[in-house]
Parts: sequence; structure tokens; C-alpha cells
Amino acid sequence: MTRVAICAHYERPDVIELIEQTMTWLTERGHEGWLLATDGAELGLQHHVGPLPLAAADIVLCLGGDGTMLRAVRTLDGASVPLLGVNLGQLGYLTEIEPGEIIDSLDRFVKGEVNGGWHLDVRLLLHIEVRRGDVDLGQWRALNEVVVEKHAAGHTISLLARIDGVPFTRYAADGLIVSTPTGSTAYSLSARGPVVSPRHRALLLTPVSPHMLFDRTLVLDPTELVEIEVLGHRRAEVAVDGRVVVTLQPGDTVRCRPAEETASFVRFGPYRYHQILKSKFGLTDR
Repeated sequence: MTRVAICAHYERPDVIELIEQTMTWLTERGHEGWLLATDGAELGLQHHVGPLPLAAADIVLCLGGDGTMLRAVRTLDGASVPLLGVNLGQLGYLTEIEPGEIIDSLDRFVKGEVNGGWHLDVRLLLHIEVRRGDVDLGQWRALNEVVVEKHAAGHTISLLARIDGVPFTRYAADGLIVSTPTGSTAYSLSARGPVVSPRHRALLLTPVSPHMLFDRTLVLDPTELVEIEVLGHRRAEVAVDGRVVVTLQPGDTVRCRPAEETASFVRFGPYRYHQILKSKFGLTDR
């Protein structure tokens, strides 16, 4: 028996039908499937909500786009359960299949890596720790990025970046992004950061709208600890994968390093990242 948990986007018109089809297929073959409680409530499918958490699944089926994938990674909270993304969105960098391929893909997954012809694409996660002096304000993991950004509109904030405990420079900017290679095509890209292959292990430090001459991204080795301290008198916010998690006071610090845990995505063929990038941006061969 294979356990399949489903994490679904609430607003896609065809998501309910896809869930019902998937649940029927799983039940007929003796497998177990369930919806997250929040998803079941939002979609009116409480009868598909199971008692088990995402971490108890053999695979998490994500119906949506990259945002749904990020939510599933966050909900797994470091558990080593692979995810299979079904693209119901527009970009879908992380998703693997289209809606019409769900049943065939689950069948291949059940047959195993050798017989089903699939493999895992393992991605670096970011570990974030926020401190106020000796007080731990919270710890989180990010697949894409953590952003220390201004709390109020109309003003820049002052942020000191340290690398391995040594001050690098003071930024006057709207914020600072620390991203993984996976996150290089997310917020960091819109801030003119580089595109980095997800096979690479690195941390990217990218300023957002800096009011200074130095406006380049630093590409750091993952062994280098990045620390950001809020200077001046203005507050800042910390957003982890697009979700604000805490408000900072002057003197608070955010520490970033690779997490011990990783995120894994099911792939059914060679993951040609550069071809996906080319397709999403509408690039031509010549």
C-alpha cells in the first residue's frame, strides 16, 4: 500500500475533479490517500481529510503551482517525503507533470524507482534563525529565500551584513534577500540577481533597491554563515518563502545557513533545468 497525501490550491476550477479522480484510483487499488485538513475545509471535501500528517505519506501530490509546492515543503517541516508537483499554474518551475498525467505518474511511482523510471531531485533548504540578543525569536526553513525588508513604505532600512561573523558592509536598501539556488528564479531574480542551477550548492545575498553604488549579488559558499543585523531606528520584517513570520527591532539579527534537511522532488526523466528556464522565459534558439 502506498500512502499519498494531497496538497491542493484552493482556487483552481478543476482541482476538485482532479482530487476525486485521484482518490478513486487510489482506493480501487488498495492505496491510501488524504487531503490536508485546511485544504479539505476550503474545498468542501472534508470526507477526504485523513487523520495522518503529511510526514506519514510516501509521497505528497501537489495540485497547483510553485506556491502550493512551497506550502507543502513548509508543512512537511523537514520530513523526508518526496513531492510530485502537478502544474495548474503559469510558471511552475518546481512542478513535474500536467493534470492529465497524474494517474500514470502515480502508477509509475508505486512501481518503484527502478521499474517506474523515476528519481529524486534533491534541493538545498535554508535554515533561518532570528535572535534578539540572547532570545531566540524563532527558526524556520526556506526552499526559496528569506527576506529582511522594510516595515513601512517610503523609507529604506539600514542593514549590516556579516559573513562568518565578519562585517561585510552596511546596506541602505528596501531589503536584503538570502536565497538558495532554487530561489534564484524567485524574488532574487526580480531584484536582478543571477540565475543559478539548482544542482549548485550556494547562498545568494541580493540587495533590494539599494541606495548605494554597490548593488551586486554575492554568491557564497554554503559553509559561509550569513548574518543580517537591523541598524538605525526603523523596524524591519522577515519573510520566509513569501510569508511574513516576525517583525524586527533595531539590533535584531537574522542568521542563515543551509539546513540539515533537504527537499526532494519526484522526476520521471532528466531534469533539464536550462530548458525549463528557456521555456518559461520564451527564449529562442537563435
